[in-house]
Amino acid sequence: MSFSYNSLMIAKELRKKYLDFFVGKGHQVVPSASLIPENDPTTLFISAGMQPLIPFLLGEVHPLDKRICSVQKCLRTVDIDNVGDSFHHTFLEMLGNWSLGDYWKEEAISWSFEFLTEYLKINPEKLSVTCFAGDQDAPKDEESAGIWRKLGIPVERIYFLSKEDNWWGPAGVTGPCGPDSEMFYDTGKEKCGSNCRPGCGCGKYFEIWNNVFMQYNKTAEGKFELLKQKNVDTGMGVERTISVLNGLDDDYQNELFAPIIAQIEEISKKKYLDEENKKPMRVIADHLRAASFLIADGVVPSNTDQGYILRRLIRRAIRHGRALHLHELFTAKVAESVIKKMSDVYPELLAEKQLIVEELSKEEEKFLKTIEEGLNFLNKEVKAYQFFENAAANEGRKLPYHGGRLGFDMYQTYGFPPEMTLEELKRIGVKIDDQVYWKGYQEKFDKHQQKSRIGAEKKFAGGLADHSEQVVKYHTATHLLHAALRKVLGEQVHQIGSNLTAERLRFDFTYPERVSDEQLKQVEGLVNQQIKADVPVVMEVMELDEARKQGALAFFEQKYGEKVKVYTIGGFSKEVCGGPHVKSTGEISQIEIFKEEAVGAGKRRIYARIK
Repeated sequence: MSFSYNSLMIAKELRKKYLDFFVGKGHQVVPSASLIPENDPTTLFISAGMQPLIPFLLGEVHPLDKRICSVQKCLRTVDIDNVGDSFHHTFLEMLGNWSLGDYWKEEAISWSFEFLTEYLKINPEKLSVTCFAGDQDAPKDEESAGIWRKLGIPVERIYFLSKEDNWWGPAGVTGPCGPDSEMFYDTGKEKCGSNCRPGCGCGKYFEIWNNVFMQYNKTAEGKFELLKQKNVDTGMGVERTISVLNGLDDDYQNELFAPIIAQIEEISKKKYLDEENKKPMRVIADHLRAASFLIADGVVPSNTDQGYILRRLIRRAIRHGRALHLHELFTAKVAESVIKKMSDVYPELLAEKQLIVEELSKEEEKFLKTIEEGLNFLNKEVKAYQFFENAAANEGRKLPYHGGRLGFDMYQTYGFPPEMTLEELKRIGVKIDDQVYWKGYQEKFDKHQQKSRIGAEKKFAGGLADHSEQVVKYHTATHLLHAALRKVLGEQVHQIGSNLTAERLRFDFTYPERVSDEQLKQVEGLVNQQIKADVPVVMEVMELDEARKQGALAFFEQKYGEKVKVYTIGGFSKEVCGGPHVKSTGEISQIEIFKEEAVGAGKRRIYARIK
């Protein structure tokens, strides 16, 4: 290995210290949920520790009481194009503690300061903090600033910033949100200018912790309404904190990434510390780490939704592999180093090792063929351009199309990064003005991003996160549907996912063959019998082992705590679930199954709607 790291504190120790500290403050530990949100179409992935807790932040009673802490695996798509510097990541681990209508700012801020300075031994003189400056939606957060001053943070290290910097959420289009107070570690670097401050991005200040004070619920109309209860949501990134504690200004040299980088060095026969290799190695390490976790959670590469993001991550890693002259299959080898490093904490990686290796290898082989197709297309375009014998005509045509717009088309159609297209054009002799090329590319990219945002807002509107009455009905209907499928098809059926909107439910389950029309009618009939009978929906809190003894279905066991909520619908259905649900089945009205399809080997999907 060509670099070493100072292992003053490793991730395993940080996770334990954090959870032990908050257990000592009366918190209960909940395990990490899957990266794929359950029953929430407002977002593709879990991007923060609070997302699995949305029902409880909105007022549902949590089976483990009002103080919760966890280490949650997260995936953030907003940072894909930023990965390549020293600190951005797509997959990350988030330490978090929550108050579900219990303690408030005084305790949250004081405990943050105590943990950082007394347990992690960070010099308080190195800490600066930010608070919300206030706007038309919420007032200036003088309360938080006052608490920081009492703890000894001087006025000159307390900054008031706008919503862009000091407001968190919602995770999707709607949901819980509120002002936050962030903590930054001063690395000792010189200020980048007179306006240098925490959050400016120059590298002087590292964000180390964030306390979010969730007082509001953002509605679909864009209004900020007060929640029934005040919640505290905090987050501390494991990757960045480990770097800070070990005096590193590069996350990719900390002990979480070191073995992955070492594997890339071995495959490529190149050194990470050579400046030209840092960006491609960082992209490969980050993206294949994220891809391994996604596949372990049941995502496969595709052209839609989560599968599209997975495909994008894998292909971006492969493209950057070309910068290291990696022309043979390498993604599975890198994934194996991820599995070896992380499976002690996340055993699903080891359990799904074969699937991870197979999916990465298949996608890599497929994309290598696509690269060849892209290069062929590019050469054809260049030949068409070269048919013009008049030099002036060529000069006039090369900038608008054979510049940035072609770069974007290559990115969109073949997955080529724009710099790869530019380099290839220069390699084959096309004269291009770099400045005009990048301007043209950015213009087309920005238009595409604007369309994508509008489409996403429409696509992911609604969902369980807003607790709409119709979505709650559909949620209870999934329990009835699950039970009915098991009665008709057999007990080998179990739920592997669901997606709810105000218009329909989508239910994914295990089954090896197509469900016949007659079987679907039987399932639909059983569900509607329970609805017509207006059966009460009863909730009980109990130990997970006791729930199993009573016959409750619990197929997402890795995300449950020791105590769980069990929802019982007569003698028909009993499931472990977070809720919310209707009080009785008669509230649902009649349902209709309108589609059934395959979604992978041994996996089926049903769509149903309320008539």
